[in-house]
Amino acid sequence: MLLFSLLAFISLFVACGEGDENQTASDDTNATEELKSEKWDEIQEKGEIVAGTSGTLIGASTYDENDNLTGYDVEVMREIAERLDLEVSFEIMGIDSMLPAVESGRIDVAVNDIEATDNRKKQFAFSEPYKYSYSTMVVREEDNSGIESLEDLEGKRAGGGATTIYSQIAEHFGAEVVTYGNAPNEAYLRDVDNGNTDVIVNDYYLSKFGVGGFPELDIHLHPDLKFHPTEQAVVMDLDAETLQQKINETLAEMREDGTLTELAIEFYQEDASQKPEGEIEEIEGLDL
Repeated sequence: MLLFSLLAFISLFVACGEGDENQTASDDTNATEELKSEKWDEIQEKGEIVAGTSGTLIGASTYDENDNLTGYDVEVMREIAERLDLEVSFEIMGIDSMLPAVESGRIDVAVNDIEATDNRKKQFAFSEPYKYSYSTMVVREEDNSGIESLEDLEGKRAGGGATTIYSQIAEHFGAEVVTYGNAPNEAYLRDVDNGNTDVIVNDYYLSKFGVGGFPELDIHLHPDLKFHPTEQAVVMDLDAETLQQKINETLAEMREDGTLTELAIEFYQEDASQKPEGEIEEIEGLDL
């Protein structure tokens, strides 16, 4: 009888111990799930998602002749919001302010042709890519600004944002980066034309439309240099996993039904939603 009572006591003790551990694990899981869904719950409650963008990128985020904000990134975000039964409002800011604004919670997402890099993925959550591209250069047409290879960037003056990947590439090869804040494309392009700077390292699609918008300037896309393949995506807080899932599901629908292709062709005259063909040089030694 004593042995039976002792065994019963041990069994009860063990069962209580397991129950406490399971409860703790359950509490931790619930806390994590709450954290992951908190941003999405907040957005749903407001019925609105706030997106940061610059309004200065031709093709991606710009103003039309009626002063309406539009562009590929802007319209992709509008479509995402509509399919999620949300309103969307855009907050205009410089690219250097955009990621800190996501981190602080001032905005919910950023859509501004932002590349999903390994280092950024340590700090932020990214959607699946809605755009694929690569990097090129805007140079003076008469002499390619004296640049025939990436190594020729050494000693050149490159116009760009202080925290962009393109400025990192220019600096990696020895260029001096000249920053502008949230200036329009024209400021960058005219400085290459007049010799205040030598080059703009930037996305192929954005560069193509920037150059095309100012035919009077002595500038063009470098005819030979294609490098650093890129993927652009929606940026959000690192813990916003439910929001990330909702956006990814919506982007998958948009890709499947052809909406991404239609929008890309509308704004870029090429299907930027698909990976570009041809050989694109990878750059070694970049800590991105």
